[in-house]
Amino acid sequence: MLRTRTIAAAPVRSASDTWQVITDLVADTIAVSATCSRQEAEAAMQAAAPAGRMLIAGGHLDRRPLVLVAGTVHCQITTVSGTPALRADENLNIIPGAATATTFTIYLPAAEPLAQVVTDAVARHPRLSAGEPPAPQQSSATMAGAPLVDIEALRRAVTGR
Repeated sequence: MLRTRTIAAAPVRSASDTWQVITDLVADTIAVSATCSRQEAEAAMQAAAPAGRMLIAGGHLDRRPLVLVAGTVHCQITTVSGTPALRADENLNIIPGAATATTFTIYLPAAEPLAQVVTDAVARHPRLSAGEPPAPQQSSATMAGAPLVDIEALRRAVTGR
């Protein structure tokens, strides 16, 4: 399921501080997996840090997202800069769906003129990619047109009838 997170960048945070917030979000999300480790996510984000900070400082993540794919997680992480950053409503909670992840990939946008910087960063860790992320998968319930919440079951649970 496609999810999004928007992180406030300058003037709220420096590029380095913004990258750290994104790193913490990715690492916290991966940490709930029984198979993947927080340390591996942190190592991947550290390898991507030089490119990530440049993507943030240049406003590239304002326009093209970093994408985390892990289990059922498919999350586009963007930044917002300038005056809109002052009003940004951030959700820094763990992205749901990574508990069953057996692997993960962090897709960095290879935006010009930073494509070579991104390519170099991706070469430093196997969990990084400069390619196009896969399309988000829909749950079988969503594809079948079934509602995600059974309203009648919820009503019975709340009212006891």
